[in-house]
Amino acid sequence: MNEMTIHIKEATKEEPIQTLEMVLMQMDGIERALVDITDGEVKVSYNENQVSKDEIIKKIQQHGMHISQ
Repeated sequence: MNEMTIHIKEATKEEPIQTLEMVLMQMDGIERALVDITDGEVKVSYNENQVSKDEIIKKIQQHGMHISQ
């Protein structure tokens, strides 16, 4: 099981957070997605044999959300 932490600009408001959690949890290989609304930090636990970090990021971006670096 791998974990990654990313910051998403839109993940500080209720509606985008619900969308984000729904999108991530529907992906195969995602075990857990925790969002910290204070700073937009998203911690994702995933099975690297089923989904890659790049696939997760791409899916988030496809839903109009922006990864902060």
